[in-house]
Amino acid sequence: MKTSLNIFLLFLILCASCGSRKANDNKETAVQADTVKKFTLPLIPAMLNTPELRADYLVRHYWDNMDFTDTTYINLPDVTEQAWVDFIDILKIVPDTTAITAIKQMYKMADQKKVVFFYYTDLAEKYLYDPNSPMRNEEFYIPVLDAMLESKVLNDTEKILPQGRRELAEQNRIGRPAEDFTYTLLSGKSGTLYGVKAKYTLLFINNPGCHACEEGIEALKQVPAINKEFAAGSLKILAIYPDEDKEEWERHLPDFPKEWINGYDKKLIIKEKNLYDLKAIPTLYLLDKDKKVLLKDATVAQIDQYLNK
Repeated sequence: MKTSLNIFLLFLILCASCGSRKANDNKETAVQADTVKKFTLPLIPAMLNTPELRADYLVRHYWDNMDFTDTTYINLPDVTEQAWVDFIDILKIVPDTTAITAIKQMYKMADQKKVVFFYYTDLAEKYLYDPNSPMRNEEFYIPVLDAMLESKVLNDTEKILPQGRRELAEQNRIGRPAEDFTYTLLSGKSGTLYGVKAKYTLLFINNPGCHACEEGIEALKQVPAINKEFAAGSLKILAIYPDEDKEEWERHLPDFPKEWINGYDKKLIIKEKNLYDLKAIPTLYLLDKDKKVLLKDATVAQIDQYLNK
């Protein structure tokens, strides 16, 4: 499944003129006569002649031609899954408030038949929630969870999982203060997240010896923007191990740069109280000087991009 909209197509949608009404009417008639199911984009009014206006109209009306009661579409991923992926890609070029409104509207339209609704919520889980997805985006996934909790076709039991995910998503959300915790160093000395004083704090929640964690450590060491801020004293990195095998943590201490703060959660508060969403390890958070979350569950590339602004 492609994960990005064809650039040339997007250019035509946003920037090209609409053409004559007669030509479009003929095209629509041809589509209706075609027995092959396909996804049809909305016709953008010619009066909307700027990329911003056209993009806004497109995301708000993207699903106008979709029949969400037609269950045969769920067996056509080349049509529906691709349309959904393209929809998420287009949302990146409009303001977040517009994108979230469009997501809410889409899932409200889909909330007619349970099998169809589950199909589209499964797509959201696959692309927006799965830690291995390059498109994962919790802020876009939250309105999907809200739609599931407000759904008319789901029963109370089917709403238990999204309720738990919704509560966890609210923790350490971008723009809000991060949950504080106490860490312990090898020396036995302890400190707190909020006790780390710097313009930026990079929180690196990890497990010793995990392959992805080793890759994460090496990647962080190679990022020029991180190195620059670190050398200037503007950024500090706090690596925290949230599990109980202290001996394993100690064995892997040489894997980390000595300049980092490397601690473990002695009382297992992070894990037992679900202070942080640990569905993926490692997990990276970029915090400001007041420990407000700037980036949540971020990639190294996203951190580099943010610091380079």
